[in-house]
Amino acid sequence: MADELTPETPEEEQPKKIKQRKNGLYPGVSDELAENMRTGWADTELHGLEPIAQAGHTAARREALSRRFPGDRLVIAAGRLKTRSNDTEYPFRAATEYAYLTGDQTENGVLVMEPAGEAGHTATLYLLPRSDRENGEFWLSGQGELWVGRRHSLTEAEQLLGIPVKDVRTVADVLKEATGPVRTVRGHDSVIEEALTDKVTAERDEELRVYLSEARAVKDAFEIGELQKAVDSTVRGFEDVVKVLDKAEATSERYIEGTFFLRARVEGNDVGYGSICAAGAHACTLHWVRNDGAVRSGDLLLLDAGVETHSLYTADVTRTLPINGTYTDIQRKIYDAVYESQEAGIAAVKPGAKFRDFHDASQHVLAEKLVEWGLLEGPVERVLELGLQRRWTLHGTGHMLGMDVHDCAAARTEAYVDGTLEPGMCLTVEPGLYFQADDLTVPEEYRGIGVRIEDDILVTEDGNRNLSAGLPRRSDEVEAWMARLKG
Repeated sequence: MADELTPETPEEEQPKKIKQRKNGLYPGVSDELAENMRTGWADTELHGLEPIAQAGHTAARREALSRRFPGDRLVIAAGRLKTRSNDTEYPFRAATEYAYLTGDQTENGVLVMEPAGEAGHTATLYLLPRSDRENGEFWLSGQGELWVGRRHSLTEAEQLLGIPVKDVRTVADVLKEATGPVRTVRGHDSVIEEALTDKVTAERDEELRVYLSEARAVKDAFEIGELQKAVDSTVRGFEDVVKVLDKAEATSERYIEGTFFLRARVEGNDVGYGSICAAGAHACTLHWVRNDGAVRSGDLLLLDAGVETHSLYTADVTRTLPINGTYTDIQRKIYDAVYESQEAGIAAVKPGAKFRDFHDASQHVLAEKLVEWGLLEGPVERVLELGLQRRWTLHGTGHMLGMDVHDCAAARTEAYVDGTLEPGMCLTVEPGLYFQADDLTVPEEYRGIGVRIEDDILVTEDGNRNLSAGLPRRSDEVEAWMARLKG
């Protein structure tokens, strides 16, 4: 990795023959070199750009936001680069609220919606312009374009996003002069928050955050298309993994993680969350992302992974696969119970149903199985009332899905987990059974087996659609599918 240009050897240590005059802006750069770098560059401005695919949808979202908070100045930031270590940064991922309202994904961006009377609000997007070639920023700054790549000009950004765009380096001063009520989404940009420190209240800001979380619950046509795209790429990623399970056996769970990641990066932006590539007893750890364990024939692989599209919508799918292609009797027994539970949960997803209905339906089946197997004393209603099944089921049966894998997380309880399903909502249905390796309350043959099956379900006008139906779920179908892929 190239190091950034640093000041040259101090003048007193340079041989007199090569002593250079110091450029006023950048010590260590001669006037001659600075002048040379200013000239001889072609005009690369792009003309006639078409708006991004979601531009009409983001405009509608801003209009709805304007109606919700009339008269308030609204400030939503993309966020800034975060240091990974020393002088390296994590890959940037724009704040969900910002990307949802603008379609932009660049660091430092700020959407400002100014009150405009009966017109509602006037939206302005503040972005970094092209690197300045006159002052040398483009090649001397660590974030200059010769180091990190070309940015869109402000004019180009206006064409793409359908929003007036100004230089973000002026926004802090603009906001410091703001009057009247202001709301912002906190936690993404400390510079913006400092500029607004005496103008905002925690209560107003939380109302904005909650609104933007709840607004994402019902997906528009663009979002549904992106979710399906994410799922389709995820299906191909799972197929990739099955084809290389022999190589994973020779290495570790990391081979599985890397294989799926390749598909995510080739067809999308990234993975939507850290892939869970849990072989053997690791499947009993709900969020196993270390992915450094052995992959052994005869064990199960719980693969929970999702591709994130270039527009930041993510899939979230889980399959529990026999590494050698065939379930043992006890593995099949537990897997089929989870499958039956998931079937009941999916059937409960429909418009007008309570959000909790699919969880209750899935849990009822799992409780029945645990009583039937003698692991719990019935009746089933007693087990459910006391929550005894949770020793082995552990988690909720699903969550909203969208630009975040756990989408709408700031929504009010009454609007989410106590709410009602509507067409356009997308959620996961993912029951599981997990028998820890050290659990002495179950027969030894159960220990170390973890099974989860997860699909992405769209609520439709007349029921639901399984977006991830391209991956088999029934145990015999999984075995047949794996056999075909292994060839």
